[in-house]
Amino acid sequence: MFRGNHPAKVEESGRLKLPVPFKQLLDAANVTDLFVTSEDGERAQIWPLPEWEKIEAQLAKHSAMNDAVSKYLDIVSYYGQQVKIDGQGRFMLPQLLRGAARLEGDLAVMGKINHLEVINRPNFEQKLPARALSADERKLVGGILAGESGS
Repeated sequence: MFRGNHPAKVEESGRLKLPVPFKQLLDAANVTDLFVTSEDGERAQIWPLPEWEKIEAQLAKHSAMNDAVSKYLDIVSYYGQQVKIDGQGRFMLPQLLRGAARLEGDLAVMGKINHLEVINRPNFEQKLPARALSADERKLVGGILAGESGS
């Protein structure tokens, strides 16, 4: 569903305007509600609410018995807020997350198949060379693309 990278900026009010290609996908799916969160405080995850509800359903099956699920829910709830997209494709990024992830100035809005990630573009570009795929990682991804189960 979501793919590619589109530059963006946060308005002074803290609102982010979705890049047009991503807004068109949400419009086609009749999605106006999002769940905005983070797993690490370094990047915002933008989930169409129906996609996030699928994750919640899976997590609900395990949350009472699993410390990792409980910790995950603590983090995503701490940073998270449900928001509504306005008619111009804008929505509010949670203030707590904006500060932690430094979501100011130049941003990148990147497609991650079923959700979007928003990151501080200069910080990401600075770290990008260190994130190059190793030979083992390329092999693993190649196996996944070839239909192998991976590890």
